[in-house]
Amino acid sequence: FVDNFDASESKPRSLSILLPLRYPRKSAPARGKLDTFAIIKHPLTTESAMKKIEDHNTLVFMVDVRANKYQIKNAVKKLYNIDVQKINTLITPLLEKKAYIRLTSDYDALDCANKIGII
Repeated sequence: FVDNFDASESKPRSLSILLPLRYPRKSAPARGKLDTFAIIKHPLTTESAMKKIEDHNTLVFMVDVRANKYQIKNAVKKLYNIDVQKINTLITPLLEKKAYIRLTSDYDALDCANKIGII
């Protein structure tokens, strides 16, 4: 009489100890997240951007495509010490992201642009 009994099922599992890795498990380390300097690429100095600065208290920056409005707001606050009222973003036909950054009434966009070096 043959029974379909597997002897390995009845034995207790042996203790497994985590040993330190002898080699990296990935060939390249993971890239870091977007940092403040990677989010904001450069300010825009076109005529329409200058008009926004003068008329609407708004600065215009080219930003990383992966950055969201919250990250852009924090990056501007950290880099330029400016409070932001709101941010509008768009993706250009060249697949770059443009951010229109409306400043609070406490700040003048013209003064901030001079300090940054846009004008």
